[in-house]
Amino acid sequence: MIDRARLEAIVREAGQIALAAWPGHGHSLETWDKHDASPVSAADLAVDCFLKRELSALLPSAGWLSEETIDAPERLDGGLIWLVDPIDGTRDFIRGRPGWAISVALISAGRPLMGMLDAPARGEFWLAEAGRGAWRNGTRLAASRRAMLKGSRVPAHALPKTDADLVAVEQPNSIALRIAMVAADEADLVATLRWGFEWDVGAAALIAREAGAAVSDAFGAALAYNKPDPRAFGVLVSSAAIHAAAVERLAGRARELAG
Repeated sequence: MIDRARLEAIVREAGQIALAAWPGHGHSLETWDKHDASPVSAADLAVDCFLKRELSALLPSAGWLSEETIDAPERLDGGLIWLVDPIDGTRDFIRGRPGWAISVALISAGRPLMGMLDAPARGEFWLAEAGRGAWRNGTRLAASRRAMLKGSRVPAHALPKTDADLVAVEQPNSIALRIAMVAADEADLVATLRWGFEWDVGAAALIAREAGAAVSDAFGAALAYNKPDPRAFGVLVSSAAIHAAAVERLAGRARELAG
């Protein structure tokens, strides 16, 4: 249905567009805050424009949903959409840190078919196809198989006292890269307890699932995509064996925060 090699080339080129503007290489960058106080840069918009043009040409029948494009309700009319975060982890990008990635997923009937992450500042390219596995830089991924919640590695700068039995590891700003860490057995658990958008997790969630991880929202329900309201409360990605225990631990906090 789709030329995977051409898709990979497009995502990698988008990564190079971002890398050419990355302050980590000494480049100056125009930035500002959006209405929700989240940061955005000229590079976010340039990558978004490039991806929309190239992906629409690659698969004209697919709709479009991106963090940096005004939502168009006609995306709901078809079964296929491109789900894009042109630079996930903009805060790290702006600060010259490497914890950011280009995130692209192809969604069919509410489920990811293909997902790619390009993290050129880290020298990493991740991809997954539904039912066919996940890879980083050509190496097939096998997710964490941790069997106990206690001692689980969690990407975090610090952990609350209630989770003192967990172990903090490196936390890139990109939620997609944090999820991918579970896919690569570099973390055992990633959880957010806030409203987030489909484009934040679409590609990475497929990568994690295809590597053998369990993926859900904060309440343990399956994630769905191309919804009229493209949000979900939280994401929880972990080794399959600890997923139920993680849901149980977070349930009270999730209910309180979700209202």
